[in-house]
Amino acid sequence: MKLFKSVFCCLLVVAMLVSLGACGGTPAPVPAPAAPDAAPDSAEPAEAPEETGVLVIYTPFIPDTVDPILEMFYEETGIRATAIQAGTGELLSRVRAEAVNPQADIFWGGNMTTTLASYYLFADFQSINEPYVPEHFRNVEGPFTRFDIATSVLMINTEFIGDIPVRGYADLLNPELRGRIALTDPSASASAFMHLVNKLYAMGNGDPEAGWDYVEQFLDNVDGVMLPGSSAVFNGVANGEYWVGLTFDGAPQPFIQAGGPVEMVHIAEGNVFDAGAVKIINNAPNRASAEAFVNFVTGQQVQDFIDYRFLRPVRQDVTGHGVFAPLDEILMIPAEISDIMDNRDEWLDRFRELREG
Repeated sequence: MKLFKSVFCCLLVVAMLVSLGACGGTPAPVPAPAAPDAAPDSAEPAEAPEETGVLVIYTPFIPDTVDPILEMFYEETGIRATAIQAGTGELLSRVRAEAVNPQADIFWGGNMTTTLASYYLFADFQSINEPYVPEHFRNVEGPFTRFDIATSVLMINTEFIGDIPVRGYADLLNPELRGRIALTDPSASASAFMHLVNKLYAMGNGDPEAGWDYVEQFLDNVDGVMLPGSSAVFNGVANGEYWVGLTFDGAPQPFIQAGGPVEMVHIAEGNVFDAGAVKIINNAPNRASAEAFVNFVTGQQVQDFIDYRFLRPVRQDVTGHGVFAPLDEILMIPAEISDIMDNRDEWLDRFRELREG
């Protein structure tokens, strides 16, 4: 426990990686939906922007992950790149506002369930590394090259959980856990939204509508807990304020690696997989460099590197270093991303009504 406390402050910084980079993809990708009618941000520019020579990247990933990769990219290609970091939603708004005169070339990160609806902001491109990606994570939409995979998990504080069994969602209805479960608002967190999706499909036996009875019971046992963000969930479990947290598979890893009283559990009832993507922005000023970047970050060197940064590689030939369980050991729940997108707003509204009711 002394070791864990001595490194805890450092881990808060490392753990922000998994908060910002987390969570989008599904077992069966489908063609992207039509762009909204008369979208003001989909207009063609009056003239092509001039080449700048410096690749500009928008990303929710933190510098500890981004900077080493950009350095490797420069050493490999001679192409200089600079990254602008912010949240996924903020960066999407920026791309929309700049659509007529793009100020960046690459949008790197953001999960599929968050970014797919804005597909018309991005250009079609097929990476040379697609053959190394599992079939259900391949780019069939055009612009979306998968970069990393995330699965929803339960994070447990082993010091406080005692002999209470926690192996899946059903166990979270145990009255002994009342008020001890950490989660955040699914309207504000991609990982929290994917947990809502998971609950609906897993506890409804594949029928999301049938899963709402469970969600209502779960919220009753949560007893009003709703934390402000993803990092508050895994930090709250790590420091013992909560005994169980709903998060994603990268979040517990820094604490586990440091020897903290933390365990990660893959949900017994199954998982709707998610994946992050790297995308070229429409009319990117540096299109050739952007294509080189997409190929580079999906290459074996970078995919091996991110495994050490607590991101699950998308390449199936990167075997990992024991950080993540193999995908074939995790029960996958089939779900169409189009169905999730079509129901997102309704599900969020219904969750809020149950929580407030």
